[in-house]
Amino acid sequence: MSIKRGDVVSHSEASAWGVGKVVELTSLRATVHFNDGTTRKIANSHWGCLVPVLSTLYLSGSDAGLAVVAKTSSKPKKATR
Repeated sequence: MSIKRGDVVSHSEASAWGVGKVVELTSLRATVHFNDGTTRKIANSHWGCLVPVLSTLYLSGSDAGLAVVAKTSSKPKKATR
């Protein structure tokens, strides 16, 4: 696969990382920001593991890596009699 900056990819051997966007590219490595919130540097020897995916699957910016947290009350409820 030919990789360029801005490509949206998935790592075929690390599906837990989710979809990522190539943010930097050198002759030795690609820097990819994945939906799990982590930016990883992928060596050029592993570029064969990067597969193209639909760009709509990438969560950009503040949406990436966010978890939904349930809101709870800070005060315990009083028992009723």
